[in-house]
Amino acid sequence: MQCPFCKTPDTRVVDSRLAEDGTQVRRRRECEKCGGRFTTFERAQLTMPNIVKRSGDPEPFREDKLREGIGHAIYKRPVSPEMVDHAIDSVMRKLRGTGEREVPSRQVGEWVMEELRDLDHVAYVRFASIYRAFEDVNAFREEIERLQAQPSAAERKSQLPLLEAETTTRRRGKNG
Repeated sequence: MQCPFCKTPDTRVVDSRLAEDGTQVRRRRECEKCGGRFTTFERAQLTMPNIVKRSGDPEPFREDKLREGIGHAIYKRPVSPEMVDHAIDSVMRKLRGTGEREVPSRQVGEWVMEELRDLDHVAYVRFASIYRAFEDVNAFREEIERLQAQPSAAERKSQLPLLEAETTTRRRGKNG
């Protein structure tokens, strides 16, 4: 890697460690010519599917657009940047997990709403009002009633171990 100070083409790695929960490698580098030290971060570059808009036109996935949409929904709400990063990572994992070259924008919107439902109910309703193009107050009321009828994030998380144990039991029964 080129030294940012003197532009020497080669630098040496002094230290490497995992960062960001193991999704990045942090490297301390040193230029042998000028002695300057700097840090680089390495992250796997994974191909994201195109997003098919409602018009039918595909466009490349843009993380900044996803972040902006979530940002508008959480504006002046008690949601930390770490929580937003986690939500964005979750949506991007789901996108990559489809294995498809194109994913409908409607599906991405549903995933964002799932994440916002767990982060902040006001942000969820804000996003839903734009995403689902609410026409009147009754549409807001219906969405809020639907939100209240669903189990909370804590309730859903407490249910997951039961589902995993049930799936494991079924597998053992078929194999054993």
